[in-house]
Amino acid sequence: MVRMTCVLWRKPGLTPAEFHRHWQEVHGPLIATTRSGQYVLRYEQHPRPLSDYAGDDDAGSDGITIQWFESIDAYRASVAEPDFARIWEDVTTFLDVDRLEPVLTAEPIVVFDRFSEATAGP
Repeated sequence: MVRMTCVLWRKPGLTPAEFHRHWQEVHGPLIATTRSGQYVLRYEQHPRPLSDYAGDDDAGSDGITIQWFESIDAYRASVAEPDFARIWEDVTTFLDVDRLEPVLTAEPIVVFDRFSEATAGP
């Protein structure tokens, strides 16, 4: 399993609400309906809460995205699809592309997992 994780900053001029609305209502569904997106096993959006902006819209990132792929080859095939250009075109409408820094990672090494421990039955 390979994950592509990226911290996101919205494009200058967009309000936080505009950014989050586009990310959820346009970008996510676009990925889901493209050939490129068919390689994505799981697509997560981790939005910054709108209540966290508190008047300082430029303090911090706007969210994190995580896309899961079966392998590095699947990731490469995804970005090689001709319709990936549609996804990238949309990216440029709402993200500050100069600040994008995707990171590809393998399976995580879980040091501990208190959540699982707390929810496990006796």
